Amino acid sequence: MRWVKKEQDDIKSYIFNALDNNKNYVKEKVLGIPASYLDSKVFSQDNAILKDAPFLSVMVNNPNHIGCHTLDASESFFSGTQAIEREVISFTANDILKGEGDFDGYIASGGTEANIQAIWIYRNYFIQRYNARHDEICILCSEDSHYSMDKAANLLNVRIYKAAVDANTRALSAVDVELTVETALDEGVKYFIVVANMMTTMFGSVDDYNVYTDTLIARNCKFKLHVDAAYGGFYYPFSNPDNELNFANEHVTSITLDAHKMAQAPYGTGIFLIRKGFMGYATTKEASYVKGDDSTLIGSRSGANAVAVWMILSKYGPHEWFEKIVVLQNRTSWLCKQLDEQAIDYYRNPFSNIIAIKGAFISPNVARRYGLVPDNHNNPDWYKVVVMEHVSIEKVEPLIQELGELSLQD
Repeated sequence: MRWVKKEQDDIKSYIFNALDNNKNYVKEKVLGIPASYLDSKVFSQDNAILKDAPFLSVMVNNPNHIGCHTLDASESFFSGTQAIEREVISFTANDILKGEGDFDGYIASGGTEANIQAIWIYRNYFIQRYNARHDEICILCSEDSHYSMDKAANLLNVRIYKAAVDANTRALSAVDVELTVETALDEGVKYFIVVANMMTTMFGSVDDYNVYTDTLIARNCKFKLHVDAAYGGFYYPFSNPDNELNFANEHVTSITLDAHKMAQAPYGTGIFLIRKGFMGYATTKEASYVKGDDSTLIGSRSGANAVAVWMILSKYGPHEWFEKIVVLQNRTSWLCKQLDEQAIDYYRNPFSNIIAIKGAFISPNVARRYGLVPDNHNNPDWYKVVVMEHVSIEKVEPLIQELGELSLQD
């Protein structure tokens, strides 16, 4: 199944057909599942409302997507919407991230879970394949990486080493990566779980993965490379088609995306993608009551989240999605031009829709008034503007005016 644009009637028909292939709690004998449709005393099940609302219908029907449905066996009760989840995995891995063939993955609760899932798999991979000890395994990432890396290190009892980035360009320091790797090796680390960023949450910066891989290969280190594209996965592949943080890159084994950011799906919709042959390292055999066991971190998951992503991608198709990103790129470039004209210092990756403005140019009152997010709430050095769908030029112009007035006062 390839990613193509669909008409609204086709989308609606497709979703309702999928629901018909799920077990119906009301019409069929389903006695052993510890769940039901949404409580009808609270959530309307009026067919007059639901007949033209496929996503709400899925919510009401409440399919549980426990397990990983790209593997051989899954619970049969929800096979219709599970097939839609498999299509989302295929769309993202192949059509967006340049993979070829089948991939494993699932709709996670967000980027944090998906990142932990990757690190969990690689930790177990090194333990099972090489008999590694926990203290011989580390996460290697940049200081701009998401805090989920620290969570993973804490939860999974592995070390974490962070390489420095340039304060102005946010680029990885090749020298510091080498020093960081040497320090890890001196402290007994033998196995590296590398996380490269595709648009960091604060800056929209993108890591040069070669800085990591060249250093590790030169030292004959064993490593696995995960790409944290939680923010950039639905943006950067379209703004920079020449990027190499995808499955066409032999070094990349897994990728995280967040559909609840740039894809505007409901919150709680992350995506975890990984090459075939690795999900088994996270299989919980003790989940014997689950058909096919469970290889996911979260366990039970709402099938509605997968349906939401499928509907969004199918409504746009790849060409209209590209056009959407072009519009956001142009808006972001317009804002950068206004900042340049006022000599306001900022950082922006040229393929990103995030602009981080130096804190010295923004007063706390202006930041609060426009909902600008700091890099550190206690001692901010930067404030970011994220040019999302709702961030029109009309909404940005008053901010530009106020920043200009502050500059004149200085």
